[in-house]
Amino acid sequence: MMARASSSILIFIRQNPRTCQNPNTQIRNLTFETKDGDFKPNPIQEPSQKAQNDFIEIAKEVSRITRTKPRWEQTLLSDFPSFNFTDPQFFNELIRNQNNVLLSLRFFHWLCSWNGFSPDPLSLNALFDALVEAKACNAAKSFIDYTGFKPEPASLELYIQCLFEGGLVEEAFDVFDRLRGVGVCPSIATWNSALLGCLKVGRTDLVWKLYKEMVESSVVAKVDVETVGYLIRAFCEDNKVSKGYELLRQVLEDGLDPGNAAFNDLISGFCKERQYSKVSELLHTMIAKNRDLDIFTYQEVINGLCKQRKQLEAFRVFNDLKDRGYAPDRVMYTTMIHGLCKMGWLGDARKLWFEMIQKGFIPNEYTYSALIHGYFKVGNLEEARNLHKEMFNRGYRETTVSYNTMIAGLCLNGRINEAHELFEEMPRKGVFCDVITYNTLIQGFCKEGKIVESTNLLKELLMQGLQPSTSSFSPLIEKLCEVGDIQEAKKLWDDMQSRGLQPIVCTHEHIITGLCNQGYAAEGMDWLLAMLKCKLKPKKETFERLIQCLSQSDKWDDILLVLDVMFRTGYTLREGICHSLVNKLCKENSHFVKTHLGEIVE
Repeated sequence: MMARASSSILIFIRQNPRTCQNPNTQIRNLTFETKDGDFKPNPIQEPSQKAQNDFIEIAKEVSRITRTKPRWEQTLLSDFPSFNFTDPQFFNELIRNQNNVLLSLRFFHWLCSWNGFSPDPLSLNALFDALVEAKACNAAKSFIDYTGFKPEPASLELYIQCLFEGGLVEEAFDVFDRLRGVGVCPSIATWNSALLGCLKVGRTDLVWKLYKEMVESSVVAKVDVETVGYLIRAFCEDNKVSKGYELLRQVLEDGLDPGNAAFNDLISGFCKERQYSKVSELLHTMIAKNRDLDIFTYQEVINGLCKQRKQLEAFRVFNDLKDRGYAPDRVMYTTMIHGLCKMGWLGDARKLWFEMIQKGFIPNEYTYSALIHGYFKVGNLEEARNLHKEMFNRGYRETTVSYNTMIAGLCLNGRINEAHELFEEMPRKGVFCDVITYNTLIQGFCKEGKIVESTNLLKELLMQGLQPSTSSFSPLIEKLCEVGDIQEAKKLWDDMQSRGLQPIVCTHEHIITGLCNQGYAAEGMDWLLAMLKCKLKPKKETFERLIQCLSQSDKWDDILLVLDVMFRTGYTLREGICHSLVNKLCKENSHFVKTHLGEIVE
């Protein structure tokens, strides 16, 4: 049995309320509703032993017929001319003997097709219970809609859990509300099923609605560590990892064990936030609490470190994993091989490749792609092509991922024409070109100075109905600024922003540099001020290029402003530029030097 949360945990829960939405309800059980709306046990008369035996035998035979005869509805009455199929005792026996609840449902609909037939509460509840037990939540929902009956509260709870497990969250909330509407407080197991169901479909907003309902009801006194685990996961998914950590620490202080899943959720969350000191705290806490770090804990740490470009630390954790006796799986090997290849540690990546194969893990498409990328990164095109060929010889189909890997590798090594040939081959082989495919080629052509080809690819991307990214525009804007076509670069900038895409810092800087190269000092100053307003930090070279351009136009007030911002940012001015500014001032504006000398020296 799950441990109950102590009063201090309940205090934490109550002190962290979230806005909630009322759940809703629908119901099921072996009782019926009276005219007054009360639930009463169904009056059942015990049949004689002989009648009961007859029911059993006929139910077995009818079950066999409904399983084996495609059109049994047309012959069943003639097979049993004197038998009363509408007897609820028989229907219950049929459900017990029929190993397919949907066939029982079909039999029920056959009965309902008779004129004057009215299903009794016992049959309705028995069939409904069987549908829920079989996790046939859609069929159970349709059954309630079709019959209009109201199961009793005890059956409703299992139905709610069935709906949540089946992903029918809104329907489950309807049933939940109806259950609470008749004054029934669901069990903690039902609340937990609801929390988990909401998490599975990514609806943390509904988690917090339930959470508020729990705080406001007596069920909060029954909160167990399973509940706490789901709340921690919801905090992490809402990017409130510190809140989740606070709850975990409270649980641990109260001597409760939330399980490794809660630790893993927090480790993953802190890895995303790059709070590696917190990751270390969690790992040490697990060790101090004698919790074994399982394979999933290591996976979260390694994956998080690799995503944050801390592959060396990830490799250390990976080796520690093996030293502790754990066996990495294919996913972890692939993650680590990819991380090592990005660092250029191809030798170590190859060792892991062969170690993985030796341990019985067959490389998949993603493992192949990771190592192929590694070969391209060190310029070994021949081995990259050989490995690509081996992948398809092993039966892997050509996919967008495999093509993107080859295209990116060829572009990296200046083989843009070969990369473009692969791009043109993709639709002929029925492989989808995604935005990554286009972005990679756009960048590749821009590096080669082929602006027309890059522009055509961007237009094609948009015509295909794909959603462009910032990387679709940035290389072109950079290259256009470099060649002096600043007006076209600004048009692309406007297009990008009109699509809701936010330019990265270097794109701002390319525009400023491009304007300065064309002698547009005042406009360059405006763009710099816009950057600073957005709290973006330009590079030192951008400040210096703008200062040089402003000095050519004798805009000394602007120069002082740029210098002030530059120094406050922590940069220093190159000695050559400083001498140039002083000489120019002394020659052309001695009065300015006299009046502002102290400010300049400071």
